[in-house]
Amino acid sequence: MYLPAVIILGLVIAFLASALRVLNEYERGVIFRLGRCIGHKGPGLIILIPVVDRMTKVSLRILTLDVPNQDVITRDNVSVKVNAVVYFRVVDPVKAILEIEDFLFATSQLAQTTLRSVCGGVELDELLSHRDKVNSQIQTILDEHTDPWGIKVSTVEVKYIDLPQEMQRAMAKQAEAERERRAKVIGAEGEFQAASKLTEAAQIISAYPEALQLRYLQTMREMASESRTATVIPVPLDLLNILSPGRKDTETK
Repeated sequence: MYLPAVIILGLVIAFLASALRVLNEYERGVIFRLGRCIGHKGPGLIILIPVVDRMTKVSLRILTLDVPNQDVITRDNVSVKVNAVVYFRVVDPVKAILEIEDFLFATSQLAQTTLRSVCGGVELDELLSHRDKVNSQIQTILDEHTDPWGIKVSTVEVKYIDLPQEMQRAMAKQAEAERERRAKVIGAEGEFQAASKLTEAAQIISAYPEALQLRYLQTMREMASESRTATVIPVPLDLLNILSPGRKDTETK
């Protein structure tokens, strides 16, 4: 009497175990009924028909893809190694399952070829100084090609650019030469400004001879205050003018 009830209870439990599925908030289930896709379901509790329905889970969270080192020859014939990281997510679970066999592997291969293509089309200086532009170009190409797969590429970042040793030494010499050039330019500008100020001071002194006497007295005061062991003997400026050969010639004329 109890055996049929136990059998029925066992069948009910087996049916529920195979029919009930729970999907998280970030998951979707693509349902195939007798091999035919009927759409996706989730999140939460879903019911499948045993034997008839088959479900494939797809995560909608952002996935991180590490693109390994790629040997690239830039447009100016410099051999470098470049790697990057790609952030993408599935926006259409049905397309991600039906249109491509393994969307993660396919995106990885596409990212590698796109990285080599874009980096090979720019010069080394542009690759180093305009990395944001290169990232944006790679992201646009990847997003365009993965859109039919139901995938949205949100961000691409070039992580590391490995330069040859001889190129690193050449760039170091170039940077050192640039710093020396800037130092010389700054020094020349300082000397030019100092010469300009001295010229202005000379013009003022020539127009106002009293200014020279005041400057002479100030210099004598500084010398007396700084040197306590030396004896400073002031000499009148008129006497210096008399002893100056140039001054005599000017007065004679």
